[in-house]
Amino acid sequence: MAKVLLKNIKKVYPNSVKRKKKKGEPEQKTGNLLVTEEGVVAVQDFNLEIEDKEFIVLVGPSGCGKSTTLRMIAGLEDISGGELYIGDRLVNDVEPKDRDIAMVFQSYALYPHMTVYDNMAFSLKLKKASKAEIDRKVREAAEILDITQYLDRKPKALSGGQRQRVAIGRAIVRDPAVFLMDEPLSNLDAKLRNQMRAEIIKLRQRINTTFVYVTHDQTEAMTLGDRIVIMKDGVIQQIGTPQQVFDHPANLFVASFIGTPQMNLFDGRLLRSGDTYSVQAGSLTVELSEAKCQRLAAKDVPEQEITLGIRPEHLTLGDEGIEGVIDVAELMGSSTHLHISSAGKDIVAIASNETGQGNRFPVGNTVHLSFSGSNAHVFDSKGMNLEW
Repeated sequence: MAKVLLKNIKKVYPNSVKRKKKKGEPEQKTGNLLVTEEGVVAVQDFNLEIEDKEFIVLVGPSGCGKSTTLRMIAGLEDISGGELYIGDRLVNDVEPKDRDIAMVFQSYALYPHMTVYDNMAFSLKLKKASKAEIDRKVREAAEILDITQYLDRKPKALSGGQRQRVAIGRAIVRDPAVFLMDEPLSNLDAKLRNQMRAEIIKLRQRINTTFVYVTHDQTEAMTLGDRIVIMKDGVIQQIGTPQQVFDHPANLFVASFIGTPQMNLFDGRLLRSGDTYSVQAGSLTVELSEAKCQRLAAKDVPEQEITLGIRPEHLTLGDEGIEGVIDVAELMGSSTHLHISSAGKDIVAIASNETGQGNRFPVGNTVHLSFSGSNAHVFDSKGMNLEW
C-alpha cells in the first residue's frame, strides 16, 4: 500500500514547428490548451496528495488531461516538470515495471490466444513466481470477481463485462501498491456499467489498496470516489468529496459539470443590507440563508451583477416567481423533467408526479419558478463562487 504525491506536475507535448513568441504577444491556445515556446501544455501545475488506501477519481471532459496524468503516474508518459512520489520514493525516472503499480485499460488489453487463467497468471510467470503461488493468487482473484467458472475460456468467449473482470483480475494478482484504472467501464452498455460500478465498490472494500480512477462520467466519479479531482484544460478546478463539490462548486464549470440534469444558470444581482444578502432574478427576490450570508459577509462581498445557479431539483413551481413557458415535459416515472424557456434560457425543473393527476404539465403552459435561499449559488463575472 502507498501514498501518491504529485507536486507541480506538468506535461508539455513539443510543437512540431518551433515558433518564437514575439515580445508582448499573449500566450496562444490550441483548442483550450495553453501553447508556449516549449509546446502544448496538456497538464499544468498539478498538485495532489493521495492518501494510502484512498480512492481518488480524476474526472473531466475529453481532452482535459486526466488520462495523461494517470499515464504519468504509471510511467507511460514522461513528466515534463514537477515531482511524482509513490510511497516515499521519487519515481520520475523509474520504469513502469518497477513502480509497483497495476493498470486497467479501457480496451481490456487481453491476450486473445490465452485462456482467462493464463491471462491472469502472465505477469506472475514473468516474475518467476512458483506454480503454487500463481495458482493461489489467480484463483483468489477469480473468486473475488466471480469469474472462476471462466478460467478455461478464451476472451472471445466472454461478454464485455466478463472481459473487464478478467482485466481487473490480472491487475489484482500482482498485489500492487497503487491500482490505476483508465475509463474501464466506458466500453460497456448502461446496465452493465451500473453493475460493474457496484462490483468496483465491492472490490475496493475487499482488496483495500490505493486507487486512482479516470472517467469522464460524473456519475461514476460521484459514486466511486472518496475524493474527486475535477479537471479542465489541464488544470485542476476543484478537489473535494463528492458531496462537497456538489454542494459547494468552486466555479461555474464545476457547477455545470457535476449534477444530472446540470445546474440552471440565471442572470441576476446580489443585493446587500448590512450582513444580510439577497439574490434577484427577474421579478423574484430571495433572501439567502444565514450560513450563506455569514460566508459572504466574512469576505465583505459587495452588491454586484451575478450568475445565479439553482439545481433542477431545487426549483419549485408556484403562482409567483421567474416566469417561463414549458417547451418539453419528459416523463421519468416518479417525476417529470420540465424544459422551460425563460428569458432566452433553457431551464430544467424536476416536478414530482402525483398519482391520478393526469398530465399536469401541458406543453405551452406558463409556469412560475421559485427557490429557497439555502439552495442558491452565486458566481461573479469571472465565474467564481463568491462564497468560497
